[in-house]
Amino acid sequence: MPPIVIYTKSWCPYCDAAKALLKAKGAPFEEIAVDGDRVAQMAMAAKAGGRSTVPQIFIGEQHVGGCDDLHDLEAAGELEGLLAG
Repeated sequence: MPPIVIYTKSWCPYCDAAKALLKAKGAPFEEIAVDGDRVAQMAMAAKAGGRSTVPQIFIGEQHVGGCDDLHDLEAAGELEGLLAG
């Protein structure tokens, strides 16, 4: 399984929903909280092609996007393959 990184904020319900889906899939992930951390937020946005909303999810080197993008992959049956590498 490729490494999974998710950038989050503590108050974000979309972050919680994305983490819940990953947990349901048994996919371990590294969570990087960007609450009040301007440098981390800027680094996240740079890595995510300018997107500054949370969550921002990366599976391996691939930028998945946000919560809706992750759930869209699941609905399309593509998330399992991505998680398998």
